[in-house]
Amino acid sequence: MAELVHTMIVDDVATITLDSQHNRNALSKRLLEQLHAGIDVAEEARARAIVLRHEGPAFCAGADLKERSDGAPDSGPMVSVLKRLMDTGRPTIAAVDGAVRAGGIGLMASCDLVVVHSATTFALTEVRIGVAAAIISVPILRRVPSGKIAAAMLTGEQFGADEARAIGLVTHVTDNVATSVAALVVGIKAGAPRAVRETKALLRSVPMMDRDSAFADMERLSNELFLGPDAKVGMQAFREKQRPTWDPNESRQT
Repeated sequence: MAELVHTMIVDDVATITLDSQHNRNALSKRLLEQLHAGIDVAEEARARAIVLRHEGPAFCAGADLKERSDGAPDSGPMVSVLKRLMDTGRPTIAAVDGAVRAGGIGLMASCDLVVVHSATTFALTEVRIGVAAAIISVPILRRVPSGKIAAAMLTGEQFGADEARAIGLVTHVTDNVATSVAALVVGIKAGAPRAVRETKALLRSVPMMDRDSAFADMERLSNELFLGPDAKVGMQAFREKQRPTWDPNESRQT
């Protein structure tokens, strides 16, 4: 079986690379299976961050339409991958240095941080082949107000990196994706592992909660963290103007 996804763990960072260049990294069953396996590797290694990148001129062309036209539709593997990227305790960074279309935008949008080259183009082309951007609307519309992406979803027209950042679909636009991603990874690893995990979780959960429930849950979390060992280490290091040394066992937690 051809390896369409490569996973490497270096310095506590998992890099998962899409490498199905013959079909512009389309979301075939095999690619999705191997992407699942890559996330398994990252979680088993207790990586501090997951970087999702690609080989070739396209980050992802969306669904494998040849495969979809040859058999019964099965979107379960795609749903599962999007959920895993959103729910893993590790911060996820999409490193995009090429075109993104349709389902590829959903894959990208499921990551916490999205770093794209300034020349990157996007298009939600589903309506032009008679379907809707249904599954990927879940991560996309958690990032972008519906009115700001309605035209792109209704027309399938192409848009660029600056517009994607303006509407909130991407977080960083750069002329050097690798350098920008590396800087973000350094920043993530400077934080306490549990503090980073809890921050990722609250970024997802708090906007969905009513105000009083949010304050109550966040008060409990704040008190717990301030009384925890990481806060003691971090505040002592702050007083001494030193870099904190975090407990390595914390990075092994799920």
